[in-house]
Amino acid sequence: MSTWRNWSGTESATGIETLRPGSVDELAAAVKTAAEQGKKLKAIGSGHSFTGCSVPEQVMIQLDGLSSILHADQSSGRVTVGAGTGLRKLNAGLAAFDLAMANLGDIDKQTISGAVSTGTHGTGARLGGLATQIVGLDLVTADGSVLHCSAEEHPDVFAAARISVGALGVISALTLQCVPAFLLRAQEMPLPLADVLDGFDEFADGNDHFEFYWFPHTEIALTKRNNRVGADVAAAPVGRVRGWVDDELLSNKVFELTNRLAVRRPATVPRINQLASRALSAREYVDASYKVFCSERNVVFRESEYAVPREHVVEVLRRLRDWIDASGERIPFPIEVRVAAPDDIWLSTASGRATAYIAIHQYHRLPHDPYFKAFENIVADYGGRPHWGKLHTLTADDLRARYPHFDDFLAVRDRLDPNRVFENAYTRQVFGA
Repeated sequence: MSTWRNWSGTESATGIETLRPGSVDELAAAVKTAAEQGKKLKAIGSGHSFTGCSVPEQVMIQLDGLSSILHADQSSGRVTVGAGTGLRKLNAGLAAFDLAMANLGDIDKQTISGAVSTGTHGTGARLGGLATQIVGLDLVTADGSVLHCSAEEHPDVFAAARISVGALGVISALTLQCVPAFLLRAQEMPLPLADVLDGFDEFADGNDHFEFYWFPHTEIALTKRNNRVGADVAAAPVGRVRGWVDDELLSNKVFELTNRLAVRRPATVPRINQLASRALSAREYVDASYKVFCSERNVVFRESEYAVPREHVVEVLRRLRDWIDASGERIPFPIEVRVAAPDDIWLSTASGRATAYIAIHQYHRLPHDPYFKAFENIVADYGGRPHWGKLHTLTADDLRARYPHFDDFLAVRDRLDPNRVFENAYTRQVFGA
C-alpha cells in the first residue's frame, strides 16, 4: 500500500494499492480486474494539479511503463506517444525528429495525458490548448477494452475524451498533430499596467504568443511576446549567467525568500512587489520553441485560474485589482493573463468562444481562501470556466450552465463507465454522483 501526495500539498491519499502496468494489455487487465472487484481506480500522472482530479481512492495506476514515442511520421507530423510520457521527455524526443508541439504551457513537469485531460493550455490568440493538437487517442474503458477514437471513429467519445478529467477511462496512447521544429524570438519587458490593459487586443493579436504578469500593489506588468522567426535567423539563447540569474536565482531562490518574508511581515508585501517589478529588466533571445515556452518553477503555491470571454478580460482584471486594493489582502505572487482561440472540445475552457485566462496565485504558507473566493465571485458574472486542475468550488449544477455540451459529456460517461470505476470526490463534485 502506498501514500500519494500532489506537488502543491493540497491533496493526498494513504493506503492506496499501486499498479504499474508495462504494456497496454497489462493496463487493460488491471482496469478490468479493478472494475470486477468493485474498486475505484485513478491514473495519477505527475500530480501537478491543485484540485483533487487525480486523487486515488482505492487503486492508482502509474503509467511510467507507457512513456515513450511509439511512432513518428515526419512527413505528416503525426506522432503517437504513450500516455505516461512526461512533457519534458516528449519535447526532447520530438526535437530529435525535427518536430515540435505547436503550443505548450509554461511548465513541462506533467505527463502528456494528465496535461490534456485537465485542459492545460499555453497562450496564442490563433492557437488552442494542448488537447486541440490530439488527432487520435486510445482509451481503456471500465470493461477492459481499448477504444480507439478520433474525429472519424467514435467522434462523440473523441469530443469528450480529449479533456475528460480522467472520468471516462485511462488513456493509454495519444496521436498528436505536430509541426516542424521552430525557433521563437522571446521579447520580455516591463510596461505600465495601464498601457498593457489599454492595448491588450493589439498585443494579443499582434503576436504569435502573448502573456503578461502583474504584481498586485504595483502599476507594472511584465510582458512576454514570443514570435516565430524566419529560416535565416539562428538561435541566440540566453547566456548561461544571465539565464541562471533571471530564471533560477531571481525567479526561484530570491522569490522563495521574499515570500517567506511576506509570511512573517505581510505589511511589507506592497514594497516587496514594487521592488520586484522595478528589478524586472528587458531581455530578448531566440531559442527552440519548447525552451522558450517552458520555465522552471520551484516555489510552491496555490493557484486558481478561470477562462472568461476574451472581450471581458480587461474589465475582470480591473475589478480584481479594485478588490485587492479595497480588501487589505497582501498578494506577493503575480497574476498571469493569457489568451486562446475557440475550439470544439466539449469540456475545454475555450469551447466555442475566444478566451482569455486569468490565473491567480498565493504562496503556500499564506491564506488564499478570501482572495480565491472573491476572484471566483467576479468571474461568475462573465460565465467564467475554471481550469479543471486548479482550485475552484464549482459543482455540476454551476458547470452545466457554463458548458453547452455538459450533458453530452455525461451521457458518454454513463455509457462508458456506468458503475463509476473512475470516479473520486472531485468528479462527484464537478459531474455529480
